Amino acid sequence: MSFTETQLLLNALVHSSYVNENPDTAPESNERLEFLGDAVLGLVIADELYASYPGENEGRLTELRAYLVRRDTLAQAADRLQLGEALLLGRGEDDGGGRLRPTNLSHVYEAVVGAVFLDQGLPAARDFVLRSLAEELEEVHGSGSPLDPKSRLQELTQSLFQSTPQYQLLETEGPDHARRFTVQAVVNGKTLGTGKGPSKQQAEKRAAREALHQLEP
Repeated sequence: MSFTETQLLLNALVHSSYVNENPDTAPESNERLEFLGDAVLGLVIADELYASYPGENEGRLTELRAYLVRRDTLAQAADRLQLGEALLLGRGEDDGGGRLRPTNLSHVYEAVVGAVFLDQGLPAARDFVLRSLAEELEEVHGSGSPLDPKSRLQELTQSLFQSTPQYQLLETEGPDHARRFTVQAVVNGKTLGTGKGPSKQQAEKRAAREALHQLEP
């Protein structure tokens, strides 16, 4: 996505720790954009769920929205967009694994949503949110449940095979502060999915999601 005002995107990538160490070059962090993006994100998801589930009550819609805008969901989307790699962090935060920290990833995602909204308006922000959360929206629309992929895969394999999936770590790459894990989901000795991510948990979720694509009609 291209920005008319590129400074908005740059501001969205500035973590507060970077401002603390570079107050002259980066006088403001992404926290204000994060605040705005959180509101825009909530509106977009609420509107999408309202239109997609005309028969659902408020409680159910609230449950689905909470799943879609929670920290871990947004962190996954930010990781797919490689926003962690683009973050401007202070040295201590960077050395401490800040690029992989779910809180930092979810916040930068919201800040980017806010930047898109200011730069191009609500339609563009809506398009960005729906495209970047397409996998999670598909999970909700496909299953009618906000269960994460690992829980759904376990339910499905228990029903089909009376067996639970096992997750095997295949490879760990990168330095300690920027690890990448590769995991496979195995059921009854057969590999059904493989996933990569900045944590074993996220890699397992992606392996489970691939396995679900293999098993679900």
